[in-house]
Amino acid sequence: MSWRSEHIWIELPRGSRKTSNFCWACILFLGSLGFLVVGTSSYLDKNLISLFPSQQILFFPQGIVMSFYGIAGLFISSYLWCTILWNVGSGYDLFDRKEGIVRIFRWGFPGRNRRIFLRLLMRDIQSIRIQVKEGLYPRPVLYMEIRGQGAIPLTRTDDNFLTPGEIEQKAAKLAFFLHVPIEVF
Repeated sequence: MSWRSEHIWIELPRGSRKTSNFCWACILFLGSLGFLVVGTSSYLDKNLISLFPSQQILFFPQGIVMSFYGIAGLFISSYLWCTILWNVGSGYDLFDRKEGIVRIFRWGFPGRNRRIFLRLLMRDIQSIRIQVKEGLYPRPVLYMEIRGQGAIPLTRTDDNFLTPGEIEQKAAKLAFFLHVPIEVF
């Protein structure tokens, strides 16, 4: 989501509260809970789940392994739910031509560095850079190149909803707004 006027451009990146994260957290929680219940039912030698009779699954080694997978899955699921709850990665990008300042804010994990805030001068921006991340699914990522500080990512690497054409349009509009060139790598 973004908002733009003559002198101000505000981008609001989504963070961890995406539909896919909700789906994966639910699937992982239910699956790992199932593994843990089957492992527990094999240990107790009782049918806690009617689909799997406890006589067919021995506690050693199948029940122990299923219990381990269930506990590990619950830890991973709780991590996903915490990132969704804290909305890690959300924030704003504010480009103010009137003041000549760029402000980038992101929420991180709880702790001393929960709030990530960068304040930059517009005159220090060298260029807007598009870099294609190679791999199984190549995807473009938008960066802002800063003199003496390197590149700051403006789009997430796992944002699958932006096509290369949309990234190029966004880069062109932002470069025009900031009066800087575009680099493609």
